[in-house]
Amino acid sequence: MEGGSVLRLDFLLFILLVLFPGARGDDLQTCEEVRKLFQLRHLGLVKGLPETPRAGPDLQVCTSKNPTCCTKKMEERYQIAARQDIQQVLQTSSSTLKFLISRNAAAFQETFETLIKQAENYTSTLFCNTYRNMALEAAASVQELFTDVGLFVFGTDISPDEFVNRFFDTLFPLVYNHLINPGVTDISLEYSECIRMARRDINPFGNIPKIVMGQMGRSLLPSRTFLQALNLGIEVINTTDHLQFSKECSKALLKMQYCPHCQALTLSKPCMGYCLNVVRGCLANVAEIDPHWRGYIQSLEELSDTIHGIYDIEHVLLNFHLLVNDAVMQAHINGKKLSEQVNKICGPPVRTPTQTPGCSLDQSKDKQGMKISSREGEETLASRRKEFINSLRLYKTFYGGLADQLCVNELAAADGLPCWNGGDVVKSYTHRVVGNGIKAQSGNPEVKVKGTDPVINQIIDKLKHVIQLLQGRSTPKPERWDLLQVGSGGHIDEQVSGDCDDEDGCGGSGSGEVKRVLKITNYMETEVQGREVTWPRQPRKWDVNPGTDNCDHHGEIKTGMPDEMNLSDVKQIHQTDGGSTLDTSGARSSAVTAHMTFTLISVAAFILSLW
Repeated sequence: MEGGSVLRLDFLLFILLVLFPGARGDDLQTCEEVRKLFQLRHLGLVKGLPETPRAGPDLQVCTSKNPTCCTKKMEERYQIAARQDIQQVLQTSSSTLKFLISRNAAAFQETFETLIKQAENYTSTLFCNTYRNMALEAAASVQELFTDVGLFVFGTDISPDEFVNRFFDTLFPLVYNHLINPGVTDISLEYSECIRMARRDINPFGNIPKIVMGQMGRSLLPSRTFLQALNLGIEVINTTDHLQFSKECSKALLKMQYCPHCQALTLSKPCMGYCLNVVRGCLANVAEIDPHWRGYIQSLEELSDTIHGIYDIEHVLLNFHLLVNDAVMQAHINGKKLSEQVNKICGPPVRTPTQTPGCSLDQSKDKQGMKISSREGEETLASRRKEFINSLRLYKTFYGGLADQLCVNELAAADGLPCWNGGDVVKSYTHRVVGNGIKAQSGNPEVKVKGTDPVINQIIDKLKHVIQLLQGRSTPKPERWDLLQVGSGGHIDEQVSGDCDDEDGCGGSGSGEVKRVLKITNYMETEVQGREVTWPRQPRKWDVNPGTDNCDHHGEIKTGMPDEMNLSDVKQIHQTDGGSTLDTSGARSSAVTAHMTFTLISVAAFILSLW
């Protein structure tokens, strides 16, 4: 019995020494483990490090009444290591969020670039297919327009109104020369310049330039702001990943992370409450980002919800060529009146002895460019944006709970285990645990926080600014959409109606969205080498031609039209006595008089194109 009691006592002493290594006598301690870890961390040479604990009167932070395994030089190296450790933990904790935003920022930018190029290709192909005599001359204007679209979306300070007006200014002389008052030779450069300058006074395209300006502004600005916001999100994370910690914080991190090593307690971890006080003190300024970060994600979500219809860059850009076609048709229909107005301003046409080559079609390239097939489940820009926002929403509280996350997941000892309290290994931390943020640090027993961080203040100011943009203070609010209707006289009017219903083709299901119905004439169903082609309304996938000119100088199309298109995107295409009505909302409209006029004009234009 006596022997059994002795064995049980020895076992209890052994457990006590394992769980509470600080309870071991000085004669049992060596500095061998401290030396090994110092070398493994590449903190410096092992030569000169204590082999056994000794007095350390020159230590500044890791002071102790007991003998120590540290020297002043070791303490300095440990302080650098403590700062590096916390930065590494910060970067690890934010890596998933940073990857989410940076990956999507790059994906959205690439998608916008593709959309812009595709819209350019659609517009150039419209001229090659339908207005082939002016296609070569129009190529430069089309390219310039979409270059400006890209510059604006990606942050250049230019006005959509200006580049849209410039496009239609340049288009009018081409329409006059080839459709309104065609001749054997072209008009002179001086006469063309006169017509260009007179476009805004003559207004040959009706309200279409105004409608395009409105749609471009409404769709490009939210997309531009969306991209700016994502890039700012990356900047915020980069800023907090590379914080410059104060001296007080550095000392507190050293005391928490490496001072146990000086007492040969290399396996001990800080108590949870102790860790929270230290890390909340060091990240007090970062916690101030929390309400603004929440607002940032909320505002991104709200902006994303408003981007639809004429706010959707995908919808607007991929349908731009249809409005260009309508503009040209309106000028053609009113050609006699416009010719008289031009004569009054610029005089009779002055022509040169040269003639601009047209754009002829190559059958093999056209078939490749206009091939249509059904493909379901394609990812749209809207669906990608929704998926991103749903993922980003999970990080709304990231900065508010960052200190807690670091302690719980990385730094602190698990509950119930012996832990380091800054002075010794104990069962639990007994000091008061403060909250997050600068104001809560006044009672922090571990870290003294002095004032605010100017770098963090700057990033908060940027967040406030982008939140204002995202909330629509610089973006139009969706109220009443402009309604584009085709009148019985063949002209196009921009109307807003407060009593619009589904039968009028301007909205439905109580959504408040006015939907656009365009009458597309036979010019959009051009006979291409004996084959009739119907233009898609809004394809989602495309095969982009990287070339800058869709019609080469030999008259062949270098088209960027999709190899395969999604027919589900074409919500309704139906034939009406040789005319084609393209209804993007599912609503129907009839314009018999306009149809008859368009049919006659199409025949006349076809005959003129044969000259």
